[in-house]
Amino acid sequence: MSTHTATTYAARPIPPSALAELRVADDAGRACVPYVVPADDGGDPLRCCLRPSAPGERIALVAYAPLRRWAAETGAEPGAYDEQGPVFVHAEECGGPAPSEAYPFTRPGALRTLRRYDAAGRIVGGRLLEIPEAAEEGFDQAFAEAFADPAVALVHVRAVEYGCFHFEVRRP
Repeated sequence: MSTHTATTYAARPIPPSALAELRVADDAGRACVPYVVPADDGGDPLRCCLRPSAPGERIALVAYAPLRRWAAETGAEPGAYDEQGPVFVHAEECGGPAPSEAYPFTRPGALRTLRRYDAAGRIVGGRLLEIPEAAEEGFDQAFAEAFADPAVALVHVRAVEYGCFHFEVRRP
């Protein structure tokens, strides 16, 4: 699977197998309803390729349950911590993220929450991050802090404003 890279940690997009399913029915059981980004719009964060949408692209807003899908892959039992939320994806296969030395969706001043999960899928902490001008260093520091706890298996990065899942980082 293609990933973005930074100093130490890899931002993971939604996996292609999950995207194939989401493009039929989302994790809430609703049919995918693609639309074309209007000419005067764009910028929605696409979780398939970890970049903003552009005018004229066919995208869809779908419900995604990242912890549920990770749990199915690993055998974890997240229980009540399983949640779903809205994410934008390309309506058709897009090839995933281009190689990058930067984390995606890093507008300085934006607020992100970094939720930490253990191998059982339970929340074991988190923190608020106001993205600094030096975004990569800010994220690297926050991930290093998270993974300093040996119980942390993965971190979900979410937007504070809408609670949307942006990307996942797993223990290196």
